[in-house]
Amino acid sequence: MRFLVPAAKILRRGFWKEDPASLRLSSSFCTDNADGFQNSKVKIFDRDLKRQQRNRAAWLMRPNSFVDTVADNLLDRLEDCTKAFPTALCLGGSLEAIKRLLRGRGGIEKLIMMDTSLDMVKLCKDSAQDASNSNIETSFVVGDEEFLPIKESSLDVIISCLGLHWTNDLPGAMIQCKLALKPDGLFLAAILGGETLKELRIACTVAQMEREGGISPRLSPLAQVRDAGNLLTRAGFTIPGVDVDEYTVRYDSALELIEHLRSMGETNALLQRNKILKRDTALATAAVYQSMFAAEDGTVPATFQVIYMTGWREHQSQPRAKRRGSATVSFKDIEKQFGTPT
Repeated sequence: MRFLVPAAKILRRGFWKEDPASLRLSSSFCTDNADGFQNSKVKIFDRDLKRQQRNRAAWLMRPNSFVDTVADNLLDRLEDCTKAFPTALCLGGSLEAIKRLLRGRGGIEKLIMMDTSLDMVKLCKDSAQDASNSNIETSFVVGDEEFLPIKESSLDVIISCLGLHWTNDLPGAMIQCKLALKPDGLFLAAILGGETLKELRIACTVAQMEREGGISPRLSPLAQVRDAGNLLTRAGFTIPGVDVDEYTVRYDSALELIEHLRSMGETNALLQRNKILKRDTALATAAVYQSMFAAEDGTVPATFQVIYMTGWREHQSQPRAKRRGSATVSFKDIEKQFGTPT
């Protein structure tokens, strides 16, 4: 597997890295009476299946340059803040990478690691502790992002790296995150965007049309970039920020890509999925992928679009937009004074 870093990331960092408390079960409960947004009638994902997939991923996990890069980029945003975040919650997704790459960033003193998978939590607990994180009080919780088992206004920062895109009610999960934050608390999340695995989507569609005469959902729907800002605003976060990176990972074959997705816990978890994949359809998908997208060296690319979201819980110290109509200088006056830009 070969990894291509976006040019912007190479210029900004100038280097590339690839390094290979107590456990308690928690009953799930929301930070508030969430009947308004948790009792959603639309269920897209099979959360029990996703938990089983993450249990399997805990045993299959291997050094993953892509996950490490996303986690490192997300944690970089803590260094852009002048304040410290003594109490932090890490939600699902790439727990082990976040714990390993934290390296004292954010001034975190107490860290809660939470996942729906018991095996993933155990893996995170047993993983090697970086020396710079040795003074952080770390606890481990088995819990669900859709029913956040955290007291209201108790956290300074919530970090979610590649996990929230599997929630059935993403706005509701983000609202609970906001409620769990203290005033002026920070929400950091990275989710996979709609352009992720676009090559595999095309190959699956072509192969199914050829072999079965129709298509069924094989890949999960993902949020679009234009939706991310709306999600932050709808959840009630202030100073919302959204940016996007696209990463290209090269594999020897489409089958190696599938194994990589299994080790990440990112395989299909749709409720309405077709549970049977015919052998000839699978082989046809791999052949179509190879014929349509293979490079001269025989490798095949896979695109991963990552959407980074940043939001704050409201606080009186934060800058606020002025009331509409309160301006004392018009743009026409500015244009007269400085001239028309060329």
